[in-house]
Amino acid sequence: MSFAVYGAGAFGTGLAIALGLAGHRVTIIGRNAGAMAEAQKTRQAPKLDGITLPPEITLTADQDALRAPDIVLLAVPAQTLGPVLGQISGNLTGRAVVACCKGIDLHTLRGPVETIMQCAPKAQAAVLSGPSFALDLAKGMPTALTIAAAQDETAKMLQTALSTDTMRMYRSTDFTGVQLGGALKNIIAIACGVTIGAGLGDSARAALLARGFAEMRRLGAALGAQDDTLCGLSGLGDLTLTCTSLQSRNFRYGLALGAQDEGWDSSTTTEGAATARAAQQLGRHHKIETPIIDCVAGLVSGEITVDTALTRLLSRSLKEE
Repeated sequence: MSFAVYGAGAFGTGLAIALGLAGHRVTIIGRNAGAMAEAQKTRQAPKLDGITLPPEITLTADQDALRAPDIVLLAVPAQTLGPVLGQISGNLTGRAVVACCKGIDLHTLRGPVETIMQCAPKAQAAVLSGPSFALDLAKGMPTALTIAAAQDETAKMLQTALSTDTMRMYRSTDFTGVQLGGALKNIIAIACGVTIGAGLGDSARAALLARGFAEMRRLGAALGAQDDTLCGLSGLGDLTLTCTSLQSRNFRYGLALGAQDEGWDSSTTTEGAATARAAQQLGRHHKIETPIIDCVAGLVSGEITVDTALTRLLSRSLKEE
């Protein structure tokens, strides 16, 4: 089985290495021709310091390399997925195309699978999500993920193709739930980071994680997600990981917001920032209460301060859980 990973960021590279270590032929396609040529020569993984690329991996900036592999993995940010598909959709006809991003498009309010269906209607759209860090994948550490597609046959094929000795795939046809879990947990991770960055303590973080999960389930139900999916790997599992680890960019971004640290690198991809604003729109449209999501949307847009967000959350009327 051969794969193309479109996107040479940390996660795409980690996923490519995990597949390469299992003996699969993998082509990483990046935008920077110089960086790809250098990595091809030195065999040092781009974005993953100290990691050597297995011989099964080839790196290139040539988009025509998309035509040969059996499966295409799109490891690009959710907010750029649509434009990227507009450039490469001609190479995806009849192929299994797997989104490996976790977000909701801010302009269309679509998830990754709907974006693929819209921009590359002749492809077999799927999404890969779950608790996983790029470095863990690259080091061959045990990881469990969910692969979801509208058709169970597609999900079964991808489950078999992507599973390795260290990377276990669970399959689902609830792509709505899988992609929502991956997208919404990033918002809650930012909130948990803010809590720790502001010095509010672990008890406050645990409360935000639990109440944030309740918001994820409410919004997921309104959008047609299955609750079991959100309680699984791509929901609760990923939520737990990203709300408690410094490897999470969304959590670290929240830390910077909470500590009022202006040194945060704005070029760092933080999917939860744009997704918070998109999820807020979805919540309002479906008349779902999402106070934590609303506060994160306000924080990332600069409309409110951490103190204001805390006051809003603590002044809400008392309720039964």
